[in-house]
Amino acid sequence: MFKEQELTTHQLPFTARPRRLRQTEALRSMVRETELNARDLIYPLFVRHGQGRTPIASMPGIAQLSVDEAVREAEGAAKLGVPAVILFGIPAEKDPVGLENFAPDGIVQQAIRAIKREIPEMVVVTDVCLCEYTDHGHCGILNTGGGGLATRPHPHLPEGYVLNDPTLDVLGRVAVSHAEAGADIVAPSGMMDGMVAAIRESLDETGFENVPILSYAVKYASSFYGPFRDAAEGAPKFGDRKSHQMDPANVREALKEAALDVEEGADMLMVKPALAYLDVIRVVKDAYPELPLAAYNVSGEYAMVKAAAQNGWIDEAKVTLETLTAIKRAGAELLITYHALDAARWLK
Repeated sequence: MFKEQELTTHQLPFTARPRRLRQTEALRSMVRETELNARDLIYPLFVRHGQGRTPIASMPGIAQLSVDEAVREAEGAAKLGVPAVILFGIPAEKDPVGLENFAPDGIVQQAIRAIKREIPEMVVVTDVCLCEYTDHGHCGILNTGGGGLATRPHPHLPEGYVLNDPTLDVLGRVAVSHAEAGADIVAPSGMMDGMVAAIRESLDETGFENVPILSYAVKYASSFYGPFRDAAEGAPKFGDRKSHQMDPANVREALKEAALDVEEGADMLMVKPALAYLDVIRVVKDAYPELPLAAYNVSGEYAMVKAAAQNGWIDEAKVTLETLTAIKRAGAELLITYHALDAARWLK
């Protein structure tokens, strides 16, 4: 038989009781350091020609949308307090350059005009890249000499290599066409050297000097993008994007990329992906505290939460809000996330 022994209370110094401020939810909320709000969120929309919604199997709850459906989705976001959407387009036809990307009646241009007409207060951000529009699925003009906008084949680079400088001309055209349609912010995502400077010059020369650039300054060659490529129908037909997207092992390089974009005139910076790169978000924010910082909570991060929730392994609402809070805590003020509508509802 064990003998009952008298328990003694160990007295801690009065300064060592942080639990005092955790006693009730009211106290916890009063001293909360990071507050997640619907106004922090940017909601991605995939827009395509035709009518209706086409669900994306690898991203439950997300669909490719016709223009009228994109307007309805944006209206729903606005009612929940989400202030911005970012548009990705699926063209009617693809070609080596992606001509619809900068066509006046391109799918994104149509969506911009429709959303701004119906919801003028909604901030419309547009992704500026080539991968969704090209028949090869890469982020720039390839080293083939084709397409009408490329220079002659580069003799010192392999066939199929993404040519940096010819791509800049296309990015400038795309940004201007989005601005003409009414975009509030353009967001170049191709990780081309000099892309911010080229777009800034194109916008300024055409009278859009007040359109800000949100640069995907720090974009990694990540394995978390798979579902997005289903949604945007932009997977590369061969090879990968390691010649221009960053090595996931590098942090100093992130600061170099951010510094270049700041010098070139970026108004805001972005880190992509978010959850596996919280350390990168923090170092970029510490280096450039004066610039708003966005983080992209990407498709693979979203899909993993959805899959685990559907299997009953996690509480989707709690895990989602904890994830988004962590991204904001790391230093991001703007959170691009497919969870935006659900998160806004839960926050209410």
